[in-house]
Amino acid sequence: MTSNEMARIAIDALEDKKGKDIKVIDISNVSVMADYFIIASGTNRNQVQAMSNNVEEKLHEYQIHPRQIEGYQTANWILMDFNDVIVHIFNEEERLFYNLEKIWLDGTVIDAKDLY
Repeated sequence: MTSNEMARIAIDALEDKKGKDIKVIDISNVSVMADYFIIASGTNRNQVQAMSNNVEEKLHEYQIHPRQIEGYQTANWILMDFNDVIVHIFNEEERLFYNLEKIWLDGTVIDAKDLY
């Protein structure tokens, strides 16, 4: 499965759980770490965890398993590493504080619809 297809599945899973302000950053030209960062927000701990669970479940259906998941218990910032796609799910306050979109300005912010 391509990183583009993985990203689409993750985005759909985030949207299914009402993820807010979903952004996709193509970092393939600026980092060997991954092809895409997907960043989304939830309004509370339960929603952030539900978003994470749904991403993991939907990708698991395609035999794609995370290399690592960090931050699930506190659910302030859950990082899900699927090799070529890294999903960041924040509560709204933490997202503003860390501002990954600004840190990764060298990447290209793309509209999630462009992946389809």
